[in-house]
Amino acid sequence: MTEFDPLADPAATVARLPHLRYAPATARNRTPIAAALAELLPATPCSVLEIASGTGEHALWMARSLPQVTWQPSEATREGLSGIKDWRALCPDLAGRVLPPVMIDAARPPWPGPAVDAIFTANLTHIAPWAATEGLINGASARLGQGGLLLIYGPFNENGSFTGPGNAAFDADLRLRNPEWGLRDVEAIDTLALAQGFATAPPRMMPADNRLLTYRRS
Repeated sequence: MTEFDPLADPAATVARLPHLRYAPATARNRTPIAAALAELLPATPCSVLEIASGTGEHALWMARSLPQVTWQPSEATREGLSGIKDWRALCPDLAGRVLPPVMIDAARPPWPGPAVDAIFTANLTHIAPWAATEGLINGASARLGQGGLLLIYGPFNENGSFTGPGNAAFDADLRLRNPEWGLRDVEAIDTLALAQGFATAPPRMMPADNRLLTYRRS
């Protein structure tokens, strides 16, 4: 009998265990994100703090894909923490490198905890008020040492324009749902990062018209 692997097909896992929270986008973007992180993170043991971990599926996949990494997931609500714990409990082989989730509100730095080598977030900046992006940059500045990386994945505008018609439609839908949401300009995030002592790099192109923004603490 084949051993059950909850990460192999998350949709099938949720069908089998319907109490789980599930983010379909995670299964679509986890492999290209892991490939990018493999190039950017140290090859030696390192620590990553994830802000707004959602279901926790990214945390487990990245830890499996990057054996040198210890991953700290976080969420802003008790419900969010509970959802991450449910997924983490299905992967006891990763429990040593996917730490129990901690409560962090991106918009309310400073965040408690030790210094880390990198901070990662996916699909936060556009599904939150701008204050969350400001808090993300400020909080990361305090938790990262010299040379530490801040990695922000998602869809963005560049030079004040949408990078594709799909993003324009997505932005319109987001703003109908909440006027404080919407795709952010890369240049505006760069400005925040520079003010907090980060060096910027060109956005890394990702599938489905997404980007991975990379900032290094000076």
